[in-house]
Amino acid sequence: MPLTKRIIPCIDVDIDEDGQAAVYTGVNFEDLAYTGDPVEMAKTYNQAGADEFVFLDITASAEGRETMLDTVRAVADEVFIPLTVGGGIRTRSDIKETLRAGADKVAINTGALENPDLIEAGARAFGNQCIVISVDARRRYDAEGEQYVEADGESCWFECTVKGGREGTGVDVVEWAIEAEDRGAGELFVNSIDADGTKEGYDIPLMDAVAEAVSTPVIASSGCGSPEDVYEVFTETDVDAALAASIFHFDEYSIQETKEYLDEHGVPVRL
Repeated sequence: MPLTKRIIPCIDVDIDEDGQAAVYTGVNFEDLAYTGDPVEMAKTYNQAGADEFVFLDITASAEGRETMLDTVRAVADEVFIPLTVGGGIRTRSDIKETLRAGADKVAINTGALENPDLIEAGARAFGNQCIVISVDARRRYDAEGEQYVEADGESCWFECTVKGGREGTGVDVVEWAIEAEDRGAGELFVNSIDADGTKEGYDIPLMDAVAEAVSTPVIASSGCGSPEDVYEVFTETDVDAALAASIFHFDEYSIQETKEYLDEHGVPVRL
């Protein structure tokens, strides 16, 4: 029996002008708009049939601060499905404290790129299943990459970015995915800067390139606008899970509707 594909809602959390944690939604990691309360949204998704839940502190790395662990604890109290938390995780101690706050997994982006040994240290200390390497990828159409793919009729490569997509690193996403797997990452969480918030579908060439290069489970993120987009990424690539935000946050589609559509079209899901 084939493994079921996972549907994962995600909240992007920041500190509002009153110093409170709040969920925001944007396009291409910019133009963020208030969306709701993280604890209430977590509670809703836990009851809605989500397979897992992702909490991203979207400015922790850029601002050089720690993840908002008090909010993580409050979210963890409402979520009884696997919870992944990311943002501002730079050390083994950060991983430990985030797991102690109630996370089942930690998503690391900037901290791992700056110190790849953190992947091995985290995997040894807490188990591979806890270590998720998050990649914020953007297309580049120059000769600086290592792994090239055809995308929309052009040859491009994918660059790892940091600080919420604000800075490029020159690191090839596919090469980094392979290294992260070799160092002990238990899962890869692949975001597309180009597709983020567009609702025009996942970046299929990106997801396919990463999923083909590794055996580690891959979560596809960014660009989902409908259940059809989820079906496309599951049937056109070997990703193991699809993450979505806007379509669920604004009640355009429910998790149940999405799963029923996939089931009707032959994609194995947990109903």
